[in-house]
Amino acid sequence: MAIVFTVSVLMLVYVYAGYPVFCAFFASLRSRAVRSAADTPPVTIIIAAFNEAACIESTLRNKLSLDYPADRVEIIVVSDASDDGTDDIVRRVAGETGRDVRLLRQEPRAGKTAALNMAAAVASGELLVFSDANSLYGPTALRSLVEPFADPDVGYVTGRMVYKAPDGSLTGEGCSAYMRYENVLRGLETRLGSVVGVDGGIDAVRASLYAPMRPDQQPDFVLPLSIVQRERRVVYQPRALLYEESLSVASDEFRMRTRVALRAWHALRDKAMLLNPFRHGLYAWQLFSHKWLRYLAPVFQATALAANLALVGTAPVWDALLVLQAFFYGLALVGLLLKGRRLPPPLSFPFYLCLLNAAAGNALIRFLRGERQVTWTPRT
Repeated sequence: MAIVFTVSVLMLVYVYAGYPVFCAFFASLRSRAVRSAADTPPVTIIIAAFNEAACIESTLRNKLSLDYPADRVEIIVVSDASDDGTDDIVRRVAGETGRDVRLLRQEPRAGKTAALNMAAAVASGELLVFSDANSLYGPTALRSLVEPFADPDVGYVTGRMVYKAPDGSLTGEGCSAYMRYENVLRGLETRLGSVVGVDGGIDAVRASLYAPMRPDQQPDFVLPLSIVQRERRVVYQPRALLYEESLSVASDEFRMRTRVALRAWHALRDKAMLLNPFRHGLYAWQLFSHKWLRYLAPVFQATALAANLALVGTAPVWDALLVLQAFFYGLALVGLLLKGRRLPPPLSFPFYLCLLNAAAGNALIRFLRGERQVTWTPRT
């Protein structure tokens, strides 16, 4: 049991701290620059929407106000059988602005991935930009997002998501801190060659490299992995800013994280060939460390706790370690009981980490049962 506990803890330390440290070390030895240049190629912004009447107008007007030549921006909104007036709002905005805003209707509901496939098939832009229906870009985000495509080795670019937590909620604070951590990691991975994870709300791909995906596949994971398979780079552009409000209700965040993790597990299985280090080099290690082991973190947490419980009473050190674990999970429980009320950010860490890993564990169980998720509901 001592070995089980030690290995479990070491794996957790590696997943959250060791991997970033190794990334920084390897990047210091061999850093791959991204050639960027100011250019304005024709782009198509694709937005998949299901019952997004509450936010679709602000999102469209945000995209239409970006610092980018108006005649080089096409916007396609795919309504996934919306029945709340989303379609009417899109038509109205298109009529009022006179801009190239197109509405496609997908019926019956088939989910985001099918919607992106539909739009990509008729898009006219050299670059396809993916935005969520509630994503608000910074004024220069589009210009920044396309700059790395001046490098012929780059096939996919992801921007920087900044979560706002206006209510100071536990979920919001934890979510913001988590994204800051991920953004640092993506910067390091870009220096190594390609990032492993992207933000589906501010991404761009060369239209010539877009490959239609199955409706059950996660587009902001499967598509970047496909780009790496085709020996092009997936890079992070921190100056392309996306602003979204984080979810302030723990149950909403749990459902969203479960959905993402479930679809990620299927993607990892579909793209298991990328784990071949002889063909994909460091990227195979990155994918295994950043995604496979990260999604297995709840297993390591459970085995560490179970092993510690089994060792209680055999030596003082095990009793002390159990007290530390109990304190950590006690803080997480306090966060859950507070139901979103403010807690100092350092204390919100146990709550949000446990929420993330509980969702990942739930997703793993559903994956092993063979479950899939195709459609989605708007964030609340």
